[in-house]
Formats: sequence, structure tokens, C-alpha cells
Amino acid sequence: MKVPAKYVMLLRRVLFFPYTMWHGLVLTIRHALYDRGYLKTTRPSVPTIAVGNLSLGGTGKTPMLELVLRILGNTRPIAALSRGYGRKSTDIHEVEATDTAEISGDEPVQVKKKFPDVSIFVGADRVKAIEQIHATIPEIKAVVLDDALQHRKLNAGMNILLTTWARPFCDDALVPAGTLRDLRSRACVAELVVVTKCPVVPKADEQGNWRTRLGLRGSQALFFAGIEYDEPKWYPDREGPVPTGQDVCALLFTGIADPAPLVMHARSMFGAVEHMAFPDHHTFSTLDLGGLAARYANFAPGPKILITTEKDAARLRTVLAGSPIADLPLAVIGMRAVILNEPERFADIIRHHVEPHPTHR
Repeated sequence: MKVPAKYVMLLRRVLFFPYTMWHGLVLTIRHALYDRGYLKTTRPSVPTIAVGNLSLGGTGKTPMLELVLRILGNTRPIAALSRGYGRKSTDIHEVEATDTAEISGDEPVQVKKKFPDVSIFVGADRVKAIEQIHATIPEIKAVVLDDALQHRKLNAGMNILLTTWARPFCDDALVPAGTLRDLRSRACVAELVVVTKCPVVPKADEQGNWRTRLGLRGSQALFFAGIEYDEPKWYPDREGPVPTGQDVCALLFTGIADPAPLVMHARSMFGAVEHMAFPDHHTFSTLDLGGLAARYANFAPGPKILITTEKDAARLRTVLAGSPIADLPLAVIGMRAVILNEPERFADIIRHHVEPHPTHR
């Protein structure tokens, strides 16, 4: 008999209560030291927009960063900055089109491929990285940061906080009892709060209920975002469309934090879908790819294909050639975040923050 998820969550909170209390105490002291000026924060002179969350991942930060870059499409030059999770070094580095995930991290490589005219940087120290960006590109108009909400050394000009429809931060708890890595009260620093992965556009009264649940102030703008998927594309690029439909089977493999929406979408496109899940930011080994090839050979009769994400494709770049799946039909499904309620207002807030923007010293 399967135990309902709400009871599993309650049990986790009870079992891990002492650890969660200590975690919360440490975070409270840390934030107090910054808030009272004992630890230094820096507001960069260049306009900055930080996209972040309070949880461990899976809220859609990279798609939201890409949406902000699209909104600022007529504003150039601009830059994006990420820690570059999974890369082998910690230095400040400008991402090149030929970089691999080992050099720059999977998400920065993905963003650079989609936005070749945007300067993409990676660096663990966001303050120093922005200083280097400004020195490298003196005329820079804005820097959009991926996952910088917990980086208290940086006082970003605008914070966009993401939380998911299925598991909003108001219903979550600090790790290890839940998935929050920061205090729920830290939502107060966000000018914009976005509920992501929404299945529908909430009605006006439901949007009001969400504001109450999340404990938002009147000055905080609340938006709801959904996901739009691109048509599958061959990886590597090749001629012809990717076959879809009820007579095609797909073996989907992912190394992302929350693959559930993509799995649901894939099942709407193909007759049969099997999903092989790997950890977020997983580095695929020859053994992994051998396992995929073996499963592909047996999971369904033809016609069939392999499907993965843009993020996973960035990590496959250096290991695909000569691998067990090199000769198999592999396609990538891209995705975009879209604002479901008042998209023009969301875009106007972003643009107004950048153009014109007061200089901070």
C-alpha cells in the first residue's frame, strides 16, 4: 500500500525537526549579520536582475533567465552570470560557443547556444564577476544572474523569486525536512514573485488566494508562468523532421531536477514513452550510455527514438561521439517559460528597471 505524499512529508518534518531547527538558526544569524551591516553587501553600478528561488532546484530558473534575456532583446550589450554548476574550475570565465559543460557548466553552455549575442559569464563570486564583466564590457547595460538570491554579498537591483505551482515555498520546510535551502521569510526581498509550471491561468480570486498563501506585500508583483515546448530537433543537427505520433515510441532520459512536466508533454506526443531519470546535472558516463542503448534496444518495437533535454544535450557534447548511443536517433526538446497573466506588465517592469536605470555608488 502506497503511503500518501502528505503523510510522508509530515513524517519527514517530525523526524528531522531538530536538524531543521539548527539549520534555520544558522540562516537567521547569517541574514541578521548582513541586514545589520556586520557583513558587507555590494550594489553594483550596472543594473542587475537576479533570478532565484528558496528551494534546492527544479523551479525553472534557467528558462526564466532566458525569458528575461528575450524581453531585453533590444537592449545590448547585456550579460548573463551563473555559478556554472558542475564545471571543474571556480574561476571567472566568459563562456565561448565551443565550451563544454566541463568548462562552463551545462546551463551556461545551453544559454550561450540560444543567445550567441549575449555575453555569458560563470563565476562563484558574483560581486567580483560583475566587476570583471563591467571592466571587460564598460558599456554593459544589464547583468542577469541565475541563482543569486542566497549570495548575500551581492545586493541585486531586482530580485525575481520563483516557486512552483505543485510545491510553493509556503508549504515547504527547510532541508532536511523539506526542500528549502533558505528561510521562507526571505521572499520579502523579491520585487517579482513568479509561480512556475502552472497548468492553467488562475482566475482573479485564485490569484488573490495565492498572494495570501505566499504572504506577499502589496508592493510585490505576482505572476504565473507556464511552459511551452519546442518541436523536437535532431541532435546533432541533421536533415528532416523528428517523427512524432501514436505510432512512434520514445525513450526519454533526463538529468534535471523536475522532469515531470516534460514526461507528461512527451506522452502527449508519442504513442509510448519510457523515462530513465538521472540526478540533476548528471555527468553521463560510457556505462550510462551503454545502459541507455541496451534499454533502447528492448523497450519497444519500432519506430522509436531517444529524447532528452537541451540541458542534458550540453553535457552529452563531449561523450556522444563513439558512444553506445552515437548511431541511435537522438532528439532534443527545448522549452520556454511564458508568463500567463499580464505578460506585458511583466516585460514592462523588466525593461523599466534597465532603461533608464539610476547609477548606484
